[in-house]
Amino acid sequence: MITTRVSVLLSGVFVLMQIGFANPENINNKTEAESIADNKSACLTVRDFGAVGDGKADDTIAFQRAVDSGGGDILIPGGIYRLTESIVVDLDSNGPMSIVGQGTARIIMTGAGPAFKLIGTHDGTASPMTVKENVWRNQRMPIICGLEIIGTHQQACGIEAAGTMHAVFSKMLIRKALHGIQLTRRNRNVIISDCHIYENRGVGIYLDHVNLHQINVGNSHISYNSGGGIVQRAGDVRNLQIGNCDIEANMDEDSRKAGSQKSPPAANVLIDATGGTIGEIAITGCTIQHSHNASNSANICIIGKGLERDYAQGELRGGNIAITGNILSDVQVNIHLRSVRGATIVGNTVWKGYLHDFLVEDSAGIVIGSNMFDRNPRYHYGDGASANRGLLFRNCTDCSLTGLQINNVWRKEGAISLEKCRRFNISGCGINNCDNAGIFMDDVQSTIVTGCVVSDTRRESGKTVAMVIREGRGNFVSNNLFIGRLEIAPGSAKVENNLKK
Repeated sequence: MITTRVSVLLSGVFVLMQIGFANPENINNKTEAESIADNKSACLTVRDFGAVGDGKADDTIAFQRAVDSGGGDILIPGGIYRLTESIVVDLDSNGPMSIVGQGTARIIMTGAGPAFKLIGTHDGTASPMTVKENVWRNQRMPIICGLEIIGTHQQACGIEAAGTMHAVFSKMLIRKALHGIQLTRRNRNVIISDCHIYENRGVGIYLDHVNLHQINVGNSHISYNSGGGIVQRAGDVRNLQIGNCDIEANMDEDSRKAGSQKSPPAANVLIDATGGTIGEIAITGCTIQHSHNASNSANICIIGKGLERDYAQGELRGGNIAITGNILSDVQVNIHLRSVRGATIVGNTVWKGYLHDFLVEDSAGIVIGSNMFDRNPRYHYGDGASANRGLLFRNCTDCSLTGLQINNVWRKEGAISLEKCRRFNISGCGINNCDNAGIFMDDVQSTIVTGCVVSDTRRESGKTVAMVIREGRGNFVSNNLFIGRLEIAPGSAKVENNLKK
């Protein structure tokens, strides 16, 4: 025990000698900056650069001095640090950088802009061959970790990154700011993990007109951000993976009110390619919900209509999307796809879409399989009773709906509704206790409906409608079990080998 204590003491003296404080001559003859330059590996904190951390003093200059020192590892011990301007991290000038706390430090951003702004110069792709040597040497993998950031200025933000390569943001709590984490200009290979992005006035994680390939958002809680949870607007985004997150109530419920100054309703996940491009998106294993009180709210909204030149040529390019294994509930529309191609939606549990469970418009190549659309009895009453639900496809082509279980869609023409659609394959679906028709089709062509069970145990079969085709041609309806009437317009479909009760 004595030996251990002596060793610890000697180690402490050695560290003090390293940074120049154990030697009176060094204290008298060397500035703090010179001492730091002598040994950049010294374990210094922002307090060594003059930060007070009492929540009253302006610690901006001290933080900026720490970043500009070139020490690389900026440690932030427990305390409340008030910033009045953004701490600018010029990666090429300052070298590899980590800004790290242990979860006890609070940053109060009282000025406009981000508390921390990372600026790099990477202008290549994610390929190693395009990364310049100065990026590997000075800029790779900047890290911000283990901090709470609170915005008290109307335009205060948490973190902004531009021109970075391999940036990592983890174990952060960012709240009451304008935006939480904002990516601008160009970034590559970003990781956001184990964060709480909570109660911000704008967007939680904002892909703001950014050229960004390879970003992973995982194991995070992204909630109560008035302008959207995870939002992309324009830019060029590829390889966006969102996994194992709780994402909820990221829309302003007051936006419908006259004179509201808050953000317009958005979505928990909003991918908007308008004026840009999107592709390769995976949303997996998340719980995404709330709030149906915001008009036009959605859990996942993807708008694939990007650059006008592409769309003018009749090309749908926004796509290659997988939405799998999520829990989705309590919004106006759970999943809204517009002008999207090549999306797979499978293995999700979905309920309480007040307008629709799914709304798919002007899209092609959508595969929807083995999802559960339910109305739990606990939501039969109160607010949940006004959720209409159902799946609506409008002006879509070449889509497959397989293995869906759809229960208790109310006040809709059909549990599955197709309007002006072409070449659908609907097979192996179970549709139970839905108002009006189980399957409704209007102006639909070249579509197959087979192997489905449509029933309504609430009423006698003679009083229910299993399927309606109001208008169409070249459709084929076979080998289904229909408990209820068929209302098929003459010449709209070939109907055979169905069991009707």
